[in-house]
Amino acid sequence: MKIIKNLFNFSSGTQTLGICLSGGGALGFAHVGVLQSLEEHGIRPTHIVGSSMGSIIGCLYAAGHTPAEMLQMIKEDKLYKITKLMSFKPTFLKSGLATHSILRQLIKEVIPHNSFEQLQKKLYVCVVNLNKAEWEIVDSGNELDKWVAASASIPGVFETIKHGETHYVDGGLLNNMPAQGIEELCRDIIGVDVIPYKLSVDLKRPMDTLAYAVRAMEHQNSLPGRDLCRFIIEPPAIETFHEFSYDSYFTIYHQGYEAANKFIAENPEILRLKK
Repeated sequence: MKIIKNLFNFSSGTQTLGICLSGGGALGFAHVGVLQSLEEHGIRPTHIVGSSMGSIIGCLYAAGHTPAEMLQMIKEDKLYKITKLMSFKPTFLKSGLATHSILRQLIKEVIPHNSFEQLQKKLYVCVVNLNKAEWEIVDSGNELDKWVAASASIPGVFETIKHGETHYVDGGLLNNMPAQGIEELCRDIIGVDVIPYKLSVDLKRPMDTLAYAVRAMEHQNSLPGRDLCRFIIEPPAIETFHEFSYDSYFTIYHQGYEAANKFIAENPEILRLKK
């Protein structure tokens, strides 16, 4: 759970603090607990970048919703089961089994202006451009709902998000820790990685092989972004739960909260980031 990068350099002209939130499905509920702990310790990021579930949580946080409010949304089923965020459609239609219409409606409901520019904190969303096979960062415009949905569009599960002639899918496909999106803007970056690859491989079913293969891919594409983070908090939920453990949202949230509290206690130098 503890990784610390190079020493502080306060000579930088910028005083902004960034946080990078990884993708991870239900494991991403740990992000809410981490944010709660950081808030309680007076650590308040000004710039947020995320992939997939990290972009959803980051979007709500950037709009001014507190971690407590986000937890309440989860309890009210707005961000609970994955089926709550899906609008299923016949499998022969277009590019996925489900649309992101419910998620997009939720974002427009809780963030009526639907604009990157009007968010209280700067938000940077990682998406994958399928036409170019590249990840990209989106941080502007009045289609916040569209780009957050694109960042969380699991390939083959959700329909791709189309912008012009370009198809976009889940940012975690090529960059699950997109700290590069705020590298030049922030004095320091805190990373929260809910899929650190530190597990003994236990393959009992074909789906286990797929799950570990995806995690290995996500871990490898996370390494460049992880290297840009001065601190990395790794909630341990992945040791017990998986990306679809939506029923265990409160335990996952609590593990994120406790992981951040423990990290801060063991690394009090992070408190120098207090605003």
